[in-house]
Amino acid sequence: MKKHNFSAGPCILPQEVFNEASQAILNFNNSGLSIIEISHRSKDFVNVMEEASSLALELLGLEGKGYKALFLQGGASTQFLMAAYNLLQSKAGYINTGSWSSKAIKEAKLFGEVIEIASSKDANFNYIPKGINVPSDLDYIHCTSNNTIFGTQIKDFSFADSAPLVCDMSSDIFSRQLDFSKFSLIYAGAQKNMGPAGTTLVVIKEDILGKVNRQIPSMLDYSIHASKDSMFNTPPVFAVYTSMLTLRWLKKNGGIETIEELNEKKAKLIYSEIDVNPLFKGFAVEEDRSNMNATFTLVNEDLKETFDSMCKEAGMNGVNGHRSVGGYRASMYNAMTIDSVAALVEVMDELERKA
Repeated sequence: MKKHNFSAGPCILPQEVFNEASQAILNFNNSGLSIIEISHRSKDFVNVMEEASSLALELLGLEGKGYKALFLQGGASTQFLMAAYNLLQSKAGYINTGSWSSKAIKEAKLFGEVIEIASSKDANFNYIPKGINVPSDLDYIHCTSNNTIFGTQIKDFSFADSAPLVCDMSSDIFSRQLDFSKFSLIYAGAQKNMGPAGTTLVVIKEDILGKVNRQIPSMLDYSIHASKDSMFNTPPVFAVYTSMLTLRWLKKNGGIETIEELNEKKAKLIYSEIDVNPLFKGFAVEEDRSNMNATFTLVNEDLKETFDSMCKEAGMNGVNGHRSVGGYRASMYNAMTIDSVAALVEVMDELERKA
């Protein structure tokens, strides 16, 4: 039976990427070797790294604009401290919109003064703060563009006009069109929209580096990784390769402009059902709803066992909400088809008919 994978991550990838990646596990480029056993210094893999980096910049519209795309390790969680280690000289401003930004704040405080310039903690992070007052003396501003757990997404980044903008885009990278040149540093774990767990994309504007006076350990120094083209140490070969395949798939299918249109259709379909079906209630405020992660709850918890059973029978995977919110979460990353979203909506409709 077909599974509809709504997991928040690691998550769904395009079927053609799975097919090509699985073939490369057995025989990469007709070399007689697996992608996971070739030398990372070989010409074949150097070509993979170069293509992956080039595709990332191309899709983001940042080619030739002074940016470097790196594929590093340690997940976005390591970037919480790397960003501050490399950029925080005196004071940084953080927008706290959920669990991941809270963790980023905790790590950054090890390196300098950190202030929360805005927070939505007062409502369990179900909205994005507005009218943010940004001090003029910040080294950078940090935000999380999409909040996987709470189902909110920043739509307007104009608050960042007065300082370099650092953004954790782990759960919505490559999903929508933005002016990415407004960002000085973007980081994103691969395991949502780009590839398997194991690598993290870091896109950095090179002219923001070298401005702190502390000594940075080599493995945490962006400048060293940039100078070595992500090859300072052995990279996560398979994760980078699969990310490259996914970026190829995205480019072939029209790039970010086309995928954004599909993502908006999927989001409209699920949110329309949440709003019209009296058995469900959305968690995030309407204007800040995420196109990647729709969070919702049952109005009557007595129906939970029935709904859970119906979801299981229909092949729904990963729809349970995070413990911080409860209820349900439908993660609709780039590779999710609209047919899968429609199948979930049908289960929600059926519950209403039965109730």
